[in-house]
Amino acid sequence: MKKIVTFGEIMLRLTPPGWKRFSQASSFDVIYGGGESNVAVSLANYGLPSEFVTRLPANDIGDCALMEMRKRGVGTQHILRGGERLGIYFLEIGAVSRGSKVVYDRAHSAISSIQKGMVDWEKVFEDAQWFHWTGITPAISQGAADACLEAIQVANRLGITVSTDLNYRKKLWKYGKSPSEVMPELVAGCDVILGNEEDAEKHFDIHPEGVDVTQGDTIDAQAYISVCQQLMQKFPRAKKVIITLRGSISASHNSWSGVLYNGEKLFTAPTYQITHIVDRVGGGDSFMGGLIYGLLTYEKDDQQALNFAVAASCLKHTIYGDANLATVEEVEKLMAGDASGRVSR
Repeated sequence: MKKIVTFGEIMLRLTPPGWKRFSQASSFDVIYGGGESNVAVSLANYGLPSEFVTRLPANDIGDCALMEMRKRGVGTQHILRGGERLGIYFLEIGAVSRGSKVVYDRAHSAISSIQKGMVDWEKVFEDAQWFHWTGITPAISQGAADACLEAIQVANRLGITVSTDLNYRKKLWKYGKSPSEVMPELVAGCDVILGNEEDAEKHFDIHPEGVDVTQGDTIDAQAYISVCQQLMQKFPRAKKVIITLRGSISASHNSWSGVLYNGEKLFTAPTYQITHIVDRVGGGDSFMGGLIYGLLTYEKDDQQALNFAVAASCLKHTIYGDANLATVEEVEKLMAGDASGRVSR
């Protein structure tokens, strides 16, 4: 099978152990992760060849991030070295009615100074069948946005499937451009679009009627068909639009599902009740990794592809860290209805 390429920033995550608040912390757990690197790890974990492209500082911390990718079986041969530093984010994991918090320390990170022309995308896309990026990357800097657009245009020319997770991050758009100025040209080159109600609204002023995700777990999947149709009308290249559906009962208990629209039919996944969340960071990335695997594996069965993505990301919520380390066997077991969590001996 040809490889899947992802492009974006990997960061150093620092988290107080347990459910401690920042003010209680005397130590931090070290994890390396980022939206696109998490997708690459998921795919490698499912046995698919994946390649991650980024820019890392030429120092020991950059080496650690590189080793994390290699440890997980992700290709790293096109990672650039240079720039000032690795971006950092601090995560305080919430519980019950106290939500999680993120504090970014990523100004002047290595990828923020990347420029168009630095990456040889023709070379990167040799033997590639899929390219994935997220809305986080063009939010970092103009150079990152330009490099992302360059990659999409080369992928389009080579006939490679392009996917995006819209991933709106309000704390990142600080270099003078708004999402509505940058994102449309990038998303126009995408065949598969993933997002949620906030992503569609903040990027393109598209939103479902009568939906408030802060009010319990009742999510009407049918309410999102208009969002999918509007996105397809705005971006006619898109063949599939997928919306993740998260109902927040508390920081520890979420309902989780998704819908997929292929231009003709809306598919709805089963809804899972995740009652004891271990770590929800990377939930959307695990969905995307599962979706790419599902679309490639169940090529003519959109329902199965969607079901795999939702089950995979449901399991991610039980795994500490940014990346989903669930196996195909574990995902398929949950898809088949076994949520018992019994010990495997």
